[in-house]
Amino acid sequence: MSPAHSVNFGKSEFKLKRKVFSKLLGLFALLLVFHAVVIEILFHRIVQNAASRPEHVVGQEAVLSGLAALVLAMLLAAWFSHSISLRIKRMVDFALRIAEGHLDARLEEREEDELTVMAKALNVTATQLETSFSELDNRRRELAALLDSMQEAVVAISAERRVSWSNAVMQRMAGTQIRQGASLAYAIRDPEVLHCVEGALQQREVRTGRAIAFVPGRVLEINAAPTPGGGAVVVLHDVTAVESAEKSRRDFIANVSHELRTPLTSISGYVETLMEENAPNPQTTREFLAIILKNAQRMNRLTEDLLELASIESKDYLLNLRPVKAGRLLEDAVDSLAGMVVETGVQLEISEATDALVLVDEDALTQVFGNLIENAMKYGRSDGRIILSALEREGEVEFSVQDFGPGIASAHLERIFERFYRVDKARSRESGGTGLGLAIVKHLVQAHGGRIWAESELGSGTTFHFTIPVATTPASHPLIAETHEHPTK
Repeated sequence: MSPAHSVNFGKSEFKLKRKVFSKLLGLFALLLVFHAVVIEILFHRIVQNAASRPEHVVGQEAVLSGLAALVLAMLLAAWFSHSISLRIKRMVDFALRIAEGHLDARLEEREEDELTVMAKALNVTATQLETSFSELDNRRRELAALLDSMQEAVVAISAERRVSWSNAVMQRMAGTQIRQGASLAYAIRDPEVLHCVEGALQQREVRTGRAIAFVPGRVLEINAAPTPGGGAVVVLHDVTAVESAEKSRRDFIANVSHELRTPLTSISGYVETLMEENAPNPQTTREFLAIILKNAQRMNRLTEDLLELASIESKDYLLNLRPVKAGRLLEDAVDSLAGMVVETGVQLEISEATDALVLVDEDALTQVFGNLIENAMKYGRSDGRIILSALEREGEVEFSVQDFGPGIASAHLERIFERFYRVDKARSRESGGTGLGLAIVKHLVQAHGGRIWAESELGSGTTFHFTIPVATTPASHPLIAETHEHPTK
């Protein structure tokens, strides 16, 4: 209760006491007057008739007059008591309604007396309770909304090891098992989570850990802390992406180190051999220098591919987009690789080509086709064919590069677009591959808003498919270059 209300209530209490005292004093005076009047009237009549009546009759009249006065006094007291009891009953009913949670209930008193003052005080109390409970409910809703908006899963545990509350993330993780009042051991069956909760409940200290069994395939960081009421609150933070990124970083560093160590070791070995020879054989020297140059070129290609991949994955990477006919992209790819195709004896053909427009960066798409065609020439059969095609399908153009080589086992198809992943490691290094070509292709396609996949059957070749959305620009629109930032993955 606020200080102002306390002062007002104190004044009302003083007025109430003064009114009660005044009313009791007045009632007492009224009864005295009433008694005096009744006695005077009855006594006067008895005295007047006393001479003509026997003494026992006079006595009976005196007794009856006293009884009549008593009955009138009792009726007056009963009426007064009934009136007060009805009003007190209304106050009791009002108090019961407040106790049941009906905080909007109010007392209505038309009379201006001490009970009205009490009713007003009760109404003020009910108003303050309603305001306080409304504020508490609003804060509870705000807290629940805040916890539901968190990316972490949160669950409150009572001292009896039962679920008191859980946010939306926790409910999605645990499903129907995580409900209010459910046993913790039933709702959360991860031993590490239960161990941390027991430590927080018994030792009253913060416990941390890692859960890998609560949600299959996900790693959760556990933070269990005691609460003042004897319970505990548990926060589960999903660190699966962080763990995956850290693993990818370690694998990337290991792969780069391995890829660089091999040519560096070869270069160092041949250079040391040449330096130890006082009069090296010119023919041997030329062979060694050719090997050194080959390994240096391999390191240079690896460095260039790493820089290219880093540039494509950067948020600052920009595509110079313009609407181009899909068939023209195929023709440009064939023309740009004509010299290399002639040297290998591979036939490069275009089977189907739609005239649909696609919004692309031509240099980037030329690099995509170049990597895919070069990959097909390396791993396809010699003197074979490579077929290109472009078909319009439901708002996008599907490009394909097909070879007729030995094919790729299905176990490798999902991973061939990963960095440094090789189906045949020995053959890939022998052919000068860096293991980054398909990773670069995937990121370039995704930068255009497309997707890429491979289909293969052992002994029947491999087909790489990728899609590019159809341009909304009409065919008559001038081919003006526009720069767009690609969507980051």
